Amino acid sequence: MPHTLGLIGSGMIGSSVARLAVSAGLEVVLSNSRGPETLADLVAELGGRARAATPAEAARAADLVVAAIPLTAFAQLPADALSGKTVLDTANYYPERDGHLTELDTGTLTSSALLQRHLPEALVVKVFNNITPHQLLSLARPANAPDRSALPIAGDHAEAKSEATRLLDMLGYDAVDIGPLATSWRSEPNTPVYIEPYLGARPAMNLDEFFRWTLQTPGVPVPAARISELIENADRQKPGEARFPSAD
Repeated sequence: MPHTLGLIGSGMIGSSVARLAVSAGLEVVLSNSRGPETLADLVAELGGRARAATPAEAARAADLVVAAIPLTAFAQLPADALSGKTVLDTANYYPERDGHLTELDTGTLTSSALLQRHLPEALVVKVFNNITPHQLLSLARPANAPDRSALPIAGDHAEAKSEATRLLDMLGYDAVDIGPLATSWRSEPNTPVYIEPYLGARPAMNLDEFFRWTLQTPGVPVPAARISELIENADRQKPGEARFPSAD
């Protein structure tokens, strides 16, 4: 069972994970690319279980590490400090935002497999990438709650996936194992399990309005059986054509 969770990247998803972790009784070490001093307000909000550090310090201090950074920043992750660690990868590939990466456009690699190649001594697990930040907070439920949701996980190492499953349970979610990193595309943009199931029906709106709306809606519980069904029905899209969620 993890006692300390390291966050490399403390934006919206990272902050949501940190809040859930503190509520679950974990120690949290936050970091970002701008320096520990920029995290003072978030640390103060989270309370005595949280502190700020550099990415390398957060990696070394943690039992588990969440890499909540844009895909294009993966090369900045401290590979040495992450050696032997389970790294939870939250990133998604959007070429319109990230620029085109040939290996991802052609489907040669998934984005998480690309990260695993950069971190050869770490154990990468794909998770937290298919849900919006506010819904990650609002849909968390205690174990055995009738309206508990699940999140998909993917990875090449059984023990790392077990660690991720235990963490999700502590944070308020069941886990659905969708296979190795090579099949992590099943939870990526343009697939049935990506974002939409946790939001339900929504009005027509532009992208800015969509993100504001997600902060106001509580979301829709999605149990493990439904996640499994959606994963099973996924067809691989062309990764290079991924777009931000349509709001029309």
